[in-house]
Amino acid sequence: MNPRIAFIAAPLLVLAYGVIRILDGLDGARGPGLAWTTGHLAFMAALVLFASTFVQMRRMAGRNTLSTVWTGLGIAGILTLLAQFGIDVVLGFMAADHAALGALFDQVQAVPGLSLVVYEGGPLLFFVGQIALVTQLAAQRLVRVWTPILVLLDCVVPFVEKDLMPLGAILLLISFAPLAGRTSPAPVPAHA
Repeated sequence: MNPRIAFIAAPLLVLAYGVIRILDGLDGARGPGLAWTTGHLAFMAALVLFASTFVQMRRMAGRNTLSTVWTGLGIAGILTLLAQFGIDVVLGFMAADHAALGALFDQVQAVPGLSLVVYEGGPLLFFVGQIALVTQLAAQRLVRVWTPILVLLDCVVPFVEKDLMPLGAILLLISFAPLAGRTSPAPVPAHA
């Protein structure tokens, strides 16, 4: 697959997840069911593509230590989010209805340390890595100064209101579209 596609497809899959999530909640409850599973699988596919964007942004930044650290943190966050969404999908298949899904979540989140790593702390690494990488690219003047601002807004939106995820995905698409056309590495400075 062309790595440039990831910069467009990942935000579009997040947009799909956000819309499906809203539609799933129209009856007053989210999950389990087809919308729950489809939305989660769309987001998981987006996460795999985000890993590609992290690697590409690291390459654009010159593969230096800082970009390598941010990429590592971001991918660690992706792995925890994949675990989280994987758990959600499995529980969705196990649950007969929304009440049963809630009871299963309570059991999972009672596992010591799991909630902190998979649902709270770990996923933040994804956002930190993403914001830091685009900020590094902006500091190197490889992207426009507004790019990290849009990425930051995209990252903050779900914490304000999860139903605004489609808006955040559109902001991310706007900020990532120029990156799709710029996947070459940064020039290596000449050593004297």
